[in-house]
Amino acid sequence: MIIIGEKINGFIPKTLEAIKAHDEKYIKELATKQAAGRASYIDVCAGVEPAIEHETMEWLIDLVQGTVDTPLCIDSSDPQVIVDMIPRANKEGLINSISLESGKCEIVLPAIAGTNWKVVALTCDDNGIPEDPQVKFEIAKKIVALADQNGIPHDNLLIDPLVTTLATKGDSLVGFNQAVRLIKAAFPDVHITSGLSNISFGMPYRKALNTQFLALAMAAGMDSAIMDPMSADMQATMHAVDALLGNDEYCMNYLEAFREGLFGQN
Repeated sequence: MIIIGEKINGFIPKTLEAIKAHDEKYIKELATKQAAGRASYIDVCAGVEPAIEHETMEWLIDLVQGTVDTPLCIDSSDPQVIVDMIPRANKEGLINSISLESGKCEIVLPAIAGTNWKVVALTCDDNGIPEDPQVKFEIAKKIVALADQNGIPHDNLLIDPLVTTLATKGDSLVGFNQAVRLIKAAFPDVHITSGLSNISFGMPYRKALNTQFLALAMAAGMDSAIMDPMSADMQATMHAVDALLGNDEYCMNYLEAFREGLFGQN
């Protein structure tokens, strides 16, 4: 599983407080704990007003890179901010994100062509987020074609079919998994990711929904997640499902994660 650590994100109220206060200790702690939780990438999203996003992102990137060696996931809704931050990274990482919304692919894809930067691609366009899995698939096809035009390998694409909130759409997971299967059947080398917590927004006891979503989506072909790597519940679910799907020979990864204390004792 490709784990994208989600905690250094200004859209999380407590994290935004720390970002605005330039609380280095708090941000460093989030970075250190997510790295210890085997995050493949650490998401860095300022979540501040556009006028100060550049300088805030620069501060965050420098702080996280000075704390851990884990590659960054540069996260902004503004594609130009993303491109401007790429040279600041010590190593190639992940871009979050592109879509068929006007200009995003055209700005970001040429900037990472010829590199090993990976990119999250959302299945939405200027019409918004579609609910129909077939429409999501059609958007994914167009993004893959644009990536092909820029010489970006399919392995560097993490497509997010954008799960909707269960509280407002009861078959959100069903539609998500249908889109996952369509995309993986057509493009077996692309990765599938998701912001897991989106499905449980507005619901009580959210971790029950988040962990079960992770399990069922992994069974459908999802191999990445934007998640909290500090959560023992998420770690246990992820490693257990990976073993149950036959992706963990002799359950070695499961056993190692258990011994390291990434999830609980018997």
